[in-house]
Amino acid sequence: MVMFTTERTSEPVPLELAESAGARRRGLLGRDGVEGALLLGPASAVHTLGMRFTIDVAYLDRRLRVLAVRTMRPGRLGLPRPRSRYVLEAEAGAMERWGVRRGAQVTLHGR
Repeated sequence: MVMFTTERTSEPVPLELAESAGARRRGLLGRDGVEGALLLGPASAVHTLGMRFTIDVAYLDRRLRVLAVRTMRPGRLGLPRPRSRYVLEAEAGAMERWGVRRGAQVTLHGR
């Protein structure tokens, strides 16, 4: 199982990887929640059209450093982020609990 941490994460967080085009398009659509987070890559923008819940979105560069974190309600269209290579999605409020904020380094484990 793949997990991730940041400098401020107390325990590793379960992580799903969406690396195929179909998995990236599907993302968290059709779900009522997510345990841990979902990493989409390559990706520089996301939308919440058809989503059932509010999500936190972290935009990461190619070295997995956080460029920006936003909370998106269902029915929104996010703008592409320059330099973003990956997008980390989780339920609203999770990024703050995990210490995922601008400038944080995300480290993958078990990949």
